[in-house]
Amino acid sequence: MKVTNIPFMAMRKIVAIFSVLLILISIGSLATKGLQFGLDFTGGTLVEVKYDEAPNLDDVRAVLAQNNYSDVVVQNFGSPTDVVVRMANSYTATLGDEVLVALKENGKVGVSLQRSEFVGAQVGEELREQGGLGMLLALAIVMLYVAVRFQFKFSIASVAALAHDVVITLGVFSLFEIEFDLTVLAALLAVIGYSLNDTIVVCDRIRENFRIMRETEPEELINESINQTLGRTIITSMTTLFVLVVLFLFGGEAINNFSFALLVGIVIGTYSSIFVAANLLLAQNIKKEDLIPAPKEELEDELP
Repeated sequence: MKVTNIPFMAMRKIVAIFSVLLILISIGSLATKGLQFGLDFTGGTLVEVKYDEAPNLDDVRAVLAQNNYSDVVVQNFGSPTDVVVRMANSYTATLGDEVLVALKENGKVGVSLQRSEFVGAQVGEELREQGGLGMLLALAIVMLYVAVRFQFKFSIASVAALAHDVVITLGVFSLFEIEFDLTVLAALLAVIGYSLNDTIVVCDRIRENFRIMRETEPEELINESINQTLGRTIITSMTTLFVLVVLFLFGGEAINNFSFALLVGIVIGTYSSIFVAANLLLAQNIKKEDLIPAPKEELEDELP
């Protein structure tokens, strides 16, 4: 594959401003609007029903609204005839039967109750805490691995790039008020893995080139390294995005948020692996002496 010669590092100041702007918008939205936590985190009831024929979900929502059920999320689950009704902060022992009666009164299509489950608020709070700790632990392990495998400056750049991806992805969910549930949390952890893989490929090439191109300035060397790995980065990202777009369009509402989180994360992760991590390496004044061990001084023979 022909190596490109795109001056990525010449754009580093503009890219840095763009990244800082995205992070500030994301943090601002998270601070003011927060995340729209789903039933997994807030607690509530999940009722699954099965229709004889595929219903119109808007009609199902309208029936539930007429029966004074608020904070309701209605989605298909598995097939067009399977419907999941999520009710935040609601629970009675007979709630599933009550919802079934309300839906049957609609009378257009036969419906039966499959299951009714309750998630307590305490469980939801524990999931939030454990999910946050899980992401922090993942970042800490990544930082340790890169510090041992490469060098501490690479470790800082890699973890900062991963944090950049996570914050912006969370910011998108907050800004557009998209429900944040366990599937989205799983997607965020997948984004960390994907973005790290891309970043490690670039970092590895930079390390190799520092040992080979010893007379080349760091900015030019990093730019050359990114161009050398660009073909691999684009092919990986495009094939992944193709699958995710198909999942988002045809996977159904049950995995809509999951696939959307991955779409956002993969785009931001590809961008950060090209620009952010390398930019941070230059900001830390990375040089060949950081990667090439100093030669051992030969001990002079002591005279008797």
